[in-house]
Amino acid sequence: MSENAPRRSGTLEGKEHAPVDDHLGLERLIFFSDAVFAIAVTLLVLDIRLPAGFETASNSQLLDQLLGLWHKVLAYVISFLAVGSFWLAHHRKFRFIKRYDPGLLVLNLLFLMVIAFVPFPTSVISESSNQTATIFYSLAMTLAGLMLAAIWWYASRHNRLTDPQLDAPQRRRQLVASLLTVGVFVLSIGLAFINEDLAKFSWLLLVPISRYGRIR
Repeated sequence: MSENAPRRSGTLEGKEHAPVDDHLGLERLIFFSDAVFAIAVTLLVLDIRLPAGFETASNSQLLDQLLGLWHKVLAYVISFLAVGSFWLAHHRKFRFIKRYDPGLLVLNLLFLMVIAFVPFPTSVISESSNQTATIFYSLAMTLAGLMLAAIWWYASRHNRLTDPQLDAPQRRRQLVASLLTVGVFVLSIGLAFINEDLAKFSWLLLVPISRYGRIR
């Protein structure tokens, strides 16, 4: 009797870590992810506040104060588009993911932790656009890109959690798109040591990369 117990335990452990074909469970994962993205992009705008004393300011003074917020608005736009591009990539990848397991749940949770953190480096870069702020922001985005790439690699390896009909070129395309996103932010870290503005302009490379990762 005692000899059989370890084998039963091993079987149960194997079942606990096996992929689960549970549509409702996968939907909960996606809904939770969407909620975190929605909260993150909402928090981005909270850093843009009305200037002190705007109630008594004249028209010209208020205009000058509002124009003085341009760097905060720019940081908001950049981060909104960056987080939006991560949401689009996440959405594309989970159109192919049909099952889940504990590993995928953990990786997705870690990815969402980074996404929820993005408003903080956004606040930093809205206050200061110097080298340190630019590198700090790029590092946060690099980590988000690496986590998303890890999710896809884990799920699509041998089509373990993805659609069995998904072909190798499409698997590679989704992985390469995530790694290219990482590459852009790593490049911007290097450029920041030369010129902070040049580093920020390099983020525009995310536009063609986003198009590359589209589902065909």
